[in-house]
Amino acid sequence: MKKLKKATLLCITVAIMMVLAGPIGAGESEKINLNKATVEELVQLKRIGTKYAERIVKHREENGPFKTTEDIIKVPGIGPKTYELNKDRLAVE
Repeated sequence: MKKLKKATLLCITVAIMMVLAGPIGAGESEKINLNKATVEELVQLKRIGTKYAERIVKHREENGPFKTTEDIIKVPGIGPKTYELNKDRLAVE
């Protein structure tokens, strides 16, 4: 009987963890379009704070849309390391 209670408790615990982890992981997998994103959306990227997000928007407004996701490196202060950390979350469509 003790094994059944432990197994049930374990299953419930795992189910709760999966439910809670779902929404957390989902936010990170969403693509952020460099040509449409707001400052608030851009700060969700790794190593991108408000100032860098504002620079991305300013660069887009002054130079037109990004042609590739790698073009984010043209924004002052954003280098290859930041691009590499975020490349799977970026889009330009």
